[in-house]
Amino acid sequence: MAHGKRYRQQYGKVQRDRTYSPAEAISLIKETASARFDETVELHLLLGVNVRHAEEQLRGTLALPHGLGREVTIAVFAQGQQARDAEAAGADFVGGEDLAKRVEEGWTDFDVAIATPDMMPTVGRLGRVLGPQGKMPNPKVGTVTDEIEKAVTESKAGKIEYRTDRQAIVHLAIGKASFDEQKLLDNYMTVIEEIVRAKPPSVKGRYIVSSTLTTTMGPGIRVDASKKTSERDLAGAAAPGPQGSR
Repeated sequence: MAHGKRYRQQYGKVQRDRTYSPAEAISLIKETASARFDETVELHLLLGVNVRHAEEQLRGTLALPHGLGREVTIAVFAQGQQARDAEAAGADFVGGEDLAKRVEEGWTDFDVAIATPDMMPTVGRLGRVLGPQGKMPNPKVGTVTDEIEKAVTESKAGKIEYRTDRQAIVHLAIGKASFDEQKLLDNYMTVIEEIVRAKPPSVKGRYIVSSTLTTTMGPGIRVDASKKTSERDLAGAAAPGPQGSR
């Protein structure tokens, strides 16, 4: 795939044979984000898990300390008082059969879908639409619940879902390029700590195989994910050396 002049200039700033410390990588992310819009900072983690085994598939939620830097749009499938609770909590779209019909017809203009348990017979038929987009409500991650107000409030505040794909990779947005470096570092460390916490007991050998940070339009930057807690504070980050650890 051919890249433009701007991309090649930013790509040239990254040492391809080097694995950067988290603080160094965040600093470089800020430097290589040069699009005319506020780029999303993305984290891609390749894990040493066998996703063909159900017990080694990761799926959960976490709250980023500084959010994503954008408004999270929420659709809630609920009726009666719970629908009113969802609206009061700030849900963007609330409905029952009418909302399900819109989704069935292909409308998915929202980031998170939440449903009450009694609505799941209706929502269940939306799996072919919501499933491939990772938006299907699931009780394991708190998006099928009777505590609608809590679920909406947490999602609005920056609670995000993570899961391994078929290649054992976790893809996550961790903020915007306009965030200051400390906020991006805090969000990055929060994700790493959660992924380590969620390590399946059956996994042997290297767990986080690789960690890569990038922006929407920028080059990938390899990060040393073994440095999980020592760089929470940028003030204590080590100065860049000639070669990062692998």
